[in-house]
Amino acid sequence: MKHQPLNTIIMHGNKKRYFPICINTIFLTFILSVFFSHDGFAQANGSNYKTAIGVKFYPTGVTLKTFVRSNAAFEAIGYFWDRGTRITALYEYHHNLSESGSLKWYIGPGAHVGFYKPAFYDGGTSVGIDGVLGLDYKFPGIPINVSLDWQPSYEFGNYEGFSGNWGGVGLRLAL
Repeated sequence: MKHQPLNTIIMHGNKKRYFPICINTIFLTFILSVFFSHDGFAQANGSNYKTAIGVKFYPTGVTLKTFVRSNAAFEAIGYFWDRGTRITALYEYHHNLSESGSLKWYIGPGAHVGFYKPAFYDGGTSVGIDGVLGLDYKFPGIPINVSLDWQPSYEFGNYEGFSGNWGGVGLRLAL
């Protein structure tokens, strides 16, 4: 049985773009997250977390975020969309916006490599530098983390130039 993807409509200028969201990918990510989260469940129920895994929207991707210090995290994102695949690595500096530490803002540098389909930018591979600016919220008492960020980037290679339309909403299970 072939599964039909949902479509997310994103306005870019005066054009509509449709990005498929694969429900199977989202479901599998959360099932695996629950399976691997058993040992870290007690820590993840507080207002802070050490590691979180989940999905990111626009375009659709899988994300893993882990704190390497109390105020610094590494985030890896694998994006999958109609033009290809992009792997992004970010180093984020987190700063509290609330006394409980549940709400934080973050900023940081990063890099990516993109693999385009032949119909877009003549196919091929591109690399680039990234930045990130965002908000991160960990729900107290439950192992859920939500983020909203902007990831501007400059890409070198087949499609050289600045792109300010990366980022989006992340939904993760805190481990």
